Amino acid sequence: MAGHCPARLQGDVAAFSAALRTLVNNPQFSDVMFVVGREQQKVFAHRCVLACRCQAFRGMLGQAPVGSQDSSSSIPPQGPFILGNVQPEVFLAVIEFLYTNSVTLNSHIALEVLTSSVEYGLQDLCKLCVKFIKDTLSVEQVCEALQAAVTYGQVDLQQHCLAFIEGCTAAVVRTQGFRELSDVVLARVLRSDRLAMDELDLVQAVREWANVSSAVLERPVPEVAALPVRELRLPLLAPSELVTLESYNQQDLLIPVENITAAWRAHALRRGSGVPSQLCRPRRGTRPRDHHRHLEPHSK
Repeated sequence: MAGHCPARLQGDVAAFSAALRTLVNNPQFSDVMFVVGREQQKVFAHRCVLACRCQAFRGMLGQAPVGSQDSSSSIPPQGPFILGNVQPEVFLAVIEFLYTNSVTLNSHIALEVLTSSVEYGLQDLCKLCVKFIKDTLSVEQVCEALQAAVTYGQVDLQQHCLAFIEGCTAAVVRTQGFRELSDVVLARVLRSDRLAMDELDLVQAVREWANVSSAVLERPVPEVAALPVRELRLPLLAPSELVTLESYNQQDLLIPVENITAAWRAHALRRGSGVPSQLCRPRRGTRPRDHHRHLEPHSK
C-alpha cells in the first residue's frame, strides 16, 4: 500500500527557470502588452504568469476593457497598458522576477526596483533589492537609499544606511543625496551619537541643506529646517563659535533664538542643566573643547 502514496519529485529547477526566462518580453504567444516609460517601449508578457505571481497584476488584468458595457466580460483586455512613470529597465526587472524568481540588478535601478516591488506587493523581490543595495552601498547613494528605506519602512536597510553614514559622515554631507534628504530623515541622522563629524561642521551642513530645500520648496529657511535644527548640539560649541553662529543666523534665521540662548546659558552656568541631555552629549567626531568637562547633562 505504501507504494501507492503520491510523492512530489523535483526536476531541474535551473532548466525550468532558464526556459521561463526565454518568455521574458517575448512577443511569441504573449497575450498582453505594456507601453513603458517616456520611451514608450513595448513590453510583452503572458497574463497567466503575471496573474498567478502578483495580486496587483491580477487585478489590473482582470478589469474590463475601457468602454466595455459588460464589466463581467469573459474576454480579458489585451492592452496596451500605459505605464508612463516607470523606466523600461525597471519594469523589465520586475517582469524577470515574476517569470524566474530571480532578478538582474545594478546600482542605477536597484532603488527604483525596490519602489516597484513595494507598489506591486512583491515581498521576495523587495528582500532581494534590499540585499543588493546593502551589498553595493556607496557614499553617493547612501542618502537616497536611506530616504527610500524610511519611506517604505525597511528598518534593516535604515540601520545599515545610518551605520554607513556614521562611518564617513564628512564625505556623505557633501553629496547631492544629502542635500535632497527630507527634513524628517535628516533629523533622524542628526540624532546619532556616532556621526564622525564635529558639531560646527554639522551646523554648516544643515545650513547648506536648508538653503537648498528652501529654494526647492519655496518656503522660508526656518520653516524647512525646524525639525533638523532641534537635533543640533549647540551647547558643544565654544563661546567664540556661538558668536560666529549668531552672526550667520542674522542672515537666514536658521536657528531659533531660544536654542542659541540655551547654549549660552549652559556656558554661563557651566553645566548642561535645563538643556535636553542629548544636546550636551559629544558625538564620535566632536572635537574636544575646554568647556565640555563642565557639561552635566540631565534628562528632560
